[in-house]
Amino acid sequence: MNIRMIFNTLGRISIAEAILLLLPLLVCFIYGEATWFGFAVTAAIALVLGLLLCLCFRTKNSVIYAKEGFAIVGIVWVIMSLIGALPFTINKEIPNYIDALFETVSGFTTTGASILTDVEAMSHGGLFWRSFTHWIGGMGVLVFITAISPGASDRSSHILKAEMPGPIFGKLVPRLRDTAKILYLIYIVLTLLEIVLLKVFGMNWFESFVHSFGTAGTGGFGVKANSIGAYNPACQWIIAVFMLIFGVNFNLYYLVLIRRIKPALKSSELKVYLLIVAASTAIISVNVFSTLAATGGTVEETVRHSFFQVSSIMTTTGYSTTDFNLWPGLSKAIILTLMFIGGCAGSTAGGIKVSRVVILVKMIGKEFRRMLHPRSVASVKFEGKRLDETTTNNVGVYLAVYLACMVTAFLLISFEPFGFESNFTATVACFNNVGPGLAEVGPMGSYADYTGFSKLVLSFSMLLGRLEIFPLLLAISPSTWRR
Repeated sequence: MNIRMIFNTLGRISIAEAILLLLPLLVCFIYGEATWFGFAVTAAIALVLGLLLCLCFRTKNSVIYAKEGFAIVGIVWVIMSLIGALPFTINKEIPNYIDALFETVSGFTTTGASILTDVEAMSHGGLFWRSFTHWIGGMGVLVFITAISPGASDRSSHILKAEMPGPIFGKLVPRLRDTAKILYLIYIVLTLLEIVLLKVFGMNWFESFVHSFGTAGTGGFGVKANSIGAYNPACQWIIAVFMLIFGVNFNLYYLVLIRRIKPALKSSELKVYLLIVAASTAIISVNVFSTLAATGGTVEETVRHSFFQVSSIMTTTGYSTTDFNLWPGLSKAIILTLMFIGGCAGSTAGGIKVSRVVILVKMIGKEFRRMLHPRSVASVKFEGKRLDETTTNNVGVYLAVYLACMVTAFLLISFEPFGFESNFTATVACFNNVGPGLAEVGPMGSYADYTGFSKLVLSFSMLLGRLEIFPLLLAISPSTWRR
């Protein structure tokens, strides 16, 4: 284990976070808010800590093996959250540090679960930082560091494997640094496009930036108590479409850029992803039409709310235009199912991922064929390629550990007096980085009344879900650190 390399990298990440904190600091100055002080102090702390780690742990050995990659990713996300929570507490906007940590972890992991009961009372700087953490965590800060670091080698692929979601990792181009640059370029261009469209169709610049950050990172933090329901239908349609766009594998956008459009459109994961969205929207629209019609709702309004919530939950963003807690049981059951599935691999969305669901279904089909024809040789294919046994085994193992971790988290918070529906969906929503659940933690509720212990459990669940379990578990495992 290259300890010096790990702590040197942590130092560089801490310095990067100090620089990122200058943006909400600038927002505070623009709006003349006294909360600039908390961001300035936190940036200074992050900068000093980063410089000390870089100076004390200098190393010429820049090689990152699998152990170091998982350890770096697991620790970095914890350190960034611990530092990122400080401005909220220093400025007394979220006086309780555990609450501030929950909010920050929710931001960086692009979950969107909140303890705030009056979000509109926060400063512009605080609201900007909340949503900016979504944008940072969406693509991954370590991917960003790889993109700008001149010393990034192919050994850094262990970092990208640990931070980028999905069962299969692949470089877009031979050089890893160029892969990271392409991913971030696509990410930035799509974000800027959404910012402009939201501004053109009714939002002010601040709201356009904040909601675009939340959409791009599929996070869901907003600036209004009723989320996106406070804005006009045009803005709702724009955000719904962009949530869907950011839930797609970014590798497909690269194929479109290099004019390989047909292979991109042939993606089986993309087809299943769009099919689930279309089918869910259609079923929910029919199911809730009578409910909305009774309050004067039109067909367009019904389809818009249905599509928006399907897009929001499927991509694990968590924005809302209506309280789906009031929907019929079938619609809520579909929403809960979508929380588990999530978006595509290689996107900013959370959940199990569509690719794993497709592979799992094909694995089940393979076992059925093997039982009917014991002597036949069956294989699992995905995106036109035959998957090796290691990949299929990894999918099975991941799902087993996923369920074990989720059940453990649910049991740990089950003493809370909110009932099964609230506690179960809170666990599911946090672990899958969705944000809102049902009942007490629905789109119009919050996690404010949970105890400090439960908030820490749910914060850990968010980190496990965002990093897909293993990097964080390996980072805290004593065996990882043994020489």
